Amino acid sequence: MSTTAAAASQPLIQQAREAGQAGRANESAHLWRRVLELDPNHSEALVALSMHALASRDAPGALAMLTRAAKAAPRDPMIQLYIALANKDLGQVDAESAAVTRALLLDPYFFPALLHKGMMLERLGKRRQAAKVFRNVLKIMPARDKLAPGFQRAVQHAESSVRENEDSLENHLDGVLADLRRRHAGARLDRFERSLQVMIGKKKMYQPEPVMLHYADLPPIQFYDDDLFPWMAQFEAATDCIRDELRPVLAESRAEFAPYIQYPPGAPVNQWEELNHSERWSTYFLWRNGERQDAHCERCPATAEVLESLPLARIPNFSPTAMFSCLEPHTVIPPHTGETNTRLVVHLPLIVPPSCTFRVGNETRPWEYGKAFVFDDSIEHEARNDSDELRVVLIFDIWNPNLPPAERELVSALVNGVRDYYRADD
Repeated sequence: MSTTAAAASQPLIQQAREAGQAGRANESAHLWRRVLELDPNHSEALVALSMHALASRDAPGALAMLTRAAKAAPRDPMIQLYIALANKDLGQVDAESAAVTRALLLDPYFFPALLHKGMMLERLGKRRQAAKVFRNVLKIMPARDKLAPGFQRAVQHAESSVRENEDSLENHLDGVLADLRRRHAGARLDRFERSLQVMIGKKKMYQPEPVMLHYADLPPIQFYDDDLFPWMAQFEAATDCIRDELRPVLAESRAEFAPYIQYPPGAPVNQWEELNHSERWSTYFLWRNGERQDAHCERCPATAEVLESLPLARIPNFSPTAMFSCLEPHTVIPPHTGETNTRLVVHLPLIVPPSCTFRVGNETRPWEYGKAFVFDDSIEHEARNDSDELRVVLIFDIWNPNLPPAERELVSALVNGVRDYYRADD
């Protein structure tokens, strides 16, 4: 196109775009035709006119212009997608499929083409294959609030298809595995069942994401078996005694319960904005960052004695931490991770109204009075109190049993070495 023609086409292009955005389709098409008179290979004009032709049910005319546009812009995956749409209107399934394939070869993450592929497979009766494609769509698509309304409806359909397929696949596998499950009814199969749920897409696999120290080669176990802790039964047997010491503390010393989240002004609070300096999640420390809180332990001597008898994680300046943790009604502790996977966290429910739950990774448990559990808090976890009453648990940390004594000493020296290094500037 000559320089003169290019200069003459620029105002027409702008006018055509504005008319199209304003919904004046015929005016926009007229202007794009004038652009083509100046530049017969103008790809944007060809695409716009092909869309006008498709809207007018002129699929052959649209396809002819899109073929010209593809020659002018061979690296544009959107043009290939439009070719697929024209062939769909013509009932040319093979040509439609080939165009979608070309679009995805140009850009494997071009989610409109992937979405069209899923719809096409579904239209051909291949619902299971379509669901696999839709699952990939949901992984790579832009943020939902950035999608046009038409795409949002298509994504909702994709989500529905994926859920239906997950249910169908799960039912199929129930039949495949039924005899084996009966044969091994006495075995611990919870690890297999969680893996199955991850495989079919109903759950995701969570890995440790500690904010301080991620120790190598420790198994990423969400909830640990009680069998690993020979002291567990005796500890749980002390629940009534611990609760009896908690009650007067709650009644007489509630002012000594401090907000657990306390970020200083100007610090990025992220998910903690609602709970920062809030008494909706408050704690009464018995040990804090390795230091015994003598006054509080004197108020709860039996609880302190029980804790002293346990294999607490002892790292100067860091642990143990032991506390009564209060969560007010209708309060959620948002998803978060702890400092390191070298330690585990123990929860003993003491006041647990209904509708209180605790999730670690992909497993959610209800609270049960006096039934403690041990979990890896370096894996994403959250707590909910959806009741109208207060929830209180005793929380403390212990060493990860997979960490031998020598490495425990090294970890203690390591974290304190890092601490001292940065404190030197102070």
